Amino acid sequence: MTTTTRPRNHNADAAGIPVSEPSAVVTYSPVVLDVPGRPVPLEIKVSMPEPGSDLPVILLSHGHGRANFLSSLNGYGPVANFWAAHGFVVIQPTHLDSTALGLRDRDLPDAPLFWRDRATDMHYILDHLDELEAAVPGLAGRMDRDRIAAAGHSLGAETVTLLLGMQILDPGDPREKDLSDPRIKAGVVIAAPGIGDEHLSPAAAGNYPSLKFIDFSKMTGQALVIAGDKDLNLQFSDRLSYRWDAYTHAPAPKTLLTFLGAEHMFGGISGYDASETSDENPQRVAALRALIWAYLRTQLYPGDTAWADAIAALEGGDDPVAKVESK
Repeated sequence: MTTTTRPRNHNADAAGIPVSEPSAVVTYSPVVLDVPGRPVPLEIKVSMPEPGSDLPVILLSHGHGRANFLSSLNGYGPVANFWAAHGFVVIQPTHLDSTALGLRDRDLPDAPLFWRDRATDMHYILDHLDELEAAVPGLAGRMDRDRIAAAGHSLGAETVTLLLGMQILDPGDPREKDLSDPRIKAGVVIAAPGIGDEHLSPAAAGNYPSLKFIDFSKMTGQALVIAGDKDLNLQFSDRLSYRWDAYTHAPAPKTLLTFLGAEHMFGGISGYDASETSDENPQRVAALRALIWAYLRTQLYPGDTAWADAIAALEGGDDPVAKVESK
């Protein structure tokens, strides 16, 4: 199904962060790819601006949330639609851990997180961009395959860190540890799981054993790490800095963007009026998606001043919603 959306004035809805003029957004879903060995086909949603060519690409990985459809290609509309309106092709797969698929409780390898399959979903999409283009009306020849980024939230952020070089060093798992992909030129890591130190909860270690073995030492890819200074979930860790370990423990170059007062959903990024949002704040959502847009513009187009302009606007405000540091 294809839908066209005429966005409202996103310039006025970017919390003071300067962004480009928006265009209408065309979405198409599902694109269905039959992946050998995958228990179900890979379903994908594609969103793109109505006009334009040589468009940069964002692979967007959903989280592991409990909502029925937000953890699928149907989630994250507040960010996906904004990025598409401002010039990106946004590709959203439904990973195997999606609640919509009902596979978490099945006797399948790597259930319930399917952490490895999430990364290989992204590899498969990048390997089959020709097939994706052919399936989506109006997409053929419009993607700039040299300008591809990945963004993800929560478990989706872990997926992005794997694509950038993070490894899960489980000594009992003989499979290849390196799932990085050089086609990803920049990553956006929103509230990723951190290292499994002594602060990792027994429940998390027992239910999700892969979290015990996260290692950021080889995560060399360029990344914007986003964390909320109120994002503390004792079911995972009693250490507040857990959610920005991808910045602290990974090698440079990295940038940390800390949202003040933000909890795990950053004001509501996973869906419009989503009940799972504990810190409903449209201004925070507007700032986050605009800042990510600016960061990726500068990373994918060296010399573009979007990120510098965004930081100047952020820091020049009377009441900044976030703070930035880099290494």
